[in-house]
Amino acid sequence: MEEIEVPKPILMPISGKEQKCVGNIFSCSFNAREKKLICVTSGNSYLGSFIVKELLAHGYLVRVTIQHPAEFEDVKDLLGEEDLNLLESVVVTKMEKLQSLCDAFRGCHAVFHTSSFIDPHGISGYSEQKVFLETEVARTVMEACAKAAYIKRCVFTTSLLASIWRNENIDGIIDDSCRSSEEFCREKKLWLALGKTKAEKVAWMKAKELKVNLVTVCPGLLMAPTFPNPHIQTSIPYLKGGQMMLQQGCLAIAEVEKVAKAHVSVYEGMNYGASGRYLCFDGVVRRQQEAIELEKGLKMTGFLLGERHVVLSEEDEEEIPIKIRNSKLAALLNKINQRLPCKT
Repeated sequence: MEEIEVPKPILMPISGKEQKCVGNIFSCSFNAREKKLICVTSGNSYLGSFIVKELLAHGYLVRVTIQHPAEFEDVKDLLGEEDLNLLESVVVTKMEKLQSLCDAFRGCHAVFHTSSFIDPHGISGYSEQKVFLETEVARTVMEACAKAAYIKRCVFTTSLLASIWRNENIDGIIDDSCRSSEEFCREKKLWLALGKTKAEKVAWMKAKELKVNLVTVCPGLLMAPTFPNPHIQTSIPYLKGGQMMLQQGCLAIAEVEKVAKAHVSVYEGMNYGASGRYLCFDGVVRRQQEAIELEKGLKMTGFLLGERHVVLSEEDEEEIPIKIRNSKLAALLNKINQRLPCKT
């Protein structure tokens, strides 16, 4: 098999300190001036790369941020040569530095903030210290949107975890109006849930203060289109507390490609009045066999059901009632397809 070598990027300085990796920006057949420029943070993340692909497919001009020059190799691997050459640029950015983000966002019609950092260590990597970092980056991203973006518009990726952890017993149905309890998350050491909850809270506070048009997308457990999941480590911190999620009917899964499409749809829906929060998932694990298949696919046997669970027959097993819904997103997608104004 012939190996195709992707050309190395050209490195150009930004503000004398940062670096900008520029691909073949003229390889696209469209006139760049006629396309809206969108910035996607952490384009080297699994979800971030799918959002970049979806934006490119919709004809947008895309700028990607990474935090270290070496991460450009990850971008190449995730996007592939064709999509890589369509990027406007890849910018090395310090996510916690306001000026660095302002440089990255300058001239952009919108910002898709997908991740504050890439956590390769799973449950041990996302610690209480990361909660502070996630929150501060969220604050800085919103300030940079207000200062540098051509249009103050932000699509902010958070998590379903920012909605489901209110107490040990879920009463009623969880929807976009529900927020996780910071106290409960801290008590149970649910650090990813706490980080996402606090970061989204800060983002909404700063958006209101700075008049940034913000929407947040709250996806469930991200899954690859097929098993095995090539990014299993990203599932580990999400599934801390997974047994409780399963038992209470809120262990929701979301195919990454569909989540990326939902992000772009929500962004385009802002032209029709889309606003607020959108829970995003494909389905909810309701049966023991579904949980077993999920454990096997993630190579996490016993993580959801325990090591000594009793295997039930289909006749003996009852489906777990679903206690979560994403009807707001479904309604928005339907209205976008119909090109009708929507009130959310």
